[in-house]
Amino acid sequence: MTIPAEQHRARGRRGSMPRAVLAIVVVAALLAAGLGGTISALNRTVYSAGGFVEQYLDALGRGDTVGALAFGGVMPGKADLAAWGLSDDTAADLPKTLLRASVLGGLRNIELASATATPATNDDGTAQTVVFDFVLNGTASSMAFTVERAGTFAGVFNAWKFTISPLAVLQVSVLHERSFTVNGLTLDTRAHTAADAPATFSTSAAYLAFAPNRYTFEHESAMLTAKKSTVSVTAAGPTAVEVNALPNKVMVTEVQSELDKFLDACATQTVLQPTSCPWGITIDDRIESTPAWSITAYPPVTLTAGELSFEMVAAPGQARIVVDVQSLFDGDVTTRDEDVPFTMGLSVTVQPSGALAIQLH
Repeated sequence: MTIPAEQHRARGRRGSMPRAVLAIVVVAALLAAGLGGTISALNRTVYSAGGFVEQYLDALGRGDTVGALAFGGVMPGKADLAAWGLSDDTAADLPKTLLRASVLGGLRNIELASATATPATNDDGTAQTVVFDFVLNGTASSMAFTVERAGTFAGVFNAWKFTISPLAVLQVSVLHERSFTVNGLTLDTRAHTAADAPATFSTSAAYLAFAPNRYTFEHESAMLTAKKSTVSVTAAGPTAVEVNALPNKVMVTEVQSELDKFLDACATQTVLQPTSCPWGITIDDRIESTPAWSITAYPPVTLTAGELSFEMVAAPGQARIVVDVQSLFDGDVTTRDEDVPFTMGLSVTVQPSGALAIQLH
């Protein structure tokens, strides 16, 4: 039977429809596959655990402290404090003074060294320990970070957070002083203590700080100087730092001057036993003239740190007396001219005003 041409053309049209739909489906599948591949690639790089940490380190390298602090898990919580051996009360008192761009610098050549799966505390169990190599102020260094998944954003990209805060806690002990300078910033350890807290010879304070970073500590004031000490912080949590402020030449010179003035005042007393002075002499014969004292050797001042003050241990000095005496035995009158040795010590502290408080002994 012969099929009319119109029916043949209609069958042809019905047969071509599935091919068009198939083409659309194929194109859509290819686009979806490409998008999926792109998403997958981004999740392996930019939105990976290593990519997350690299962005944090890049922010530190650029001095972008606001951006660095915005990363999830940067600020320490109770779990971090417990792991670091710090109490909840300590957290509330940790100053954020050092979380500023002016103390950062020298972080370069940031490269991922390794990323290792670790046990996680989150629901999906995805966590990694990520190690980065870098150059910190010219020195090759590295630091490990622990991060874990924190869901997704835009529905497809992995989100991460620090399992353990990457921040450091600088526990600064300032010996014999209350202030110190770190990376050019001068701080007072008692700035965050109670107003009625008793004054102490040495002080201490703890500060949140960025890691990795290098911190240079020093102290320079009118009377005290501490040698520079540099600490490269490449680990989260507490790092102990000691700033040892010791008497400088100005302080030693001033104490020596005050001691000499005191001894000179003693020498003006025209008696054999000057009152409240470290020397004197007993003469059994009759005194025929006014005793005249002078200092022929002043005790040299050297200061070392004690528990509550700087101490000068008893040092030798020498006074000279000139006086005429008459012998009770034969009546002869002679001039007694001799040196009288003595020792002198003292304690000294630097008051908050900067003045010296000297206690002789």
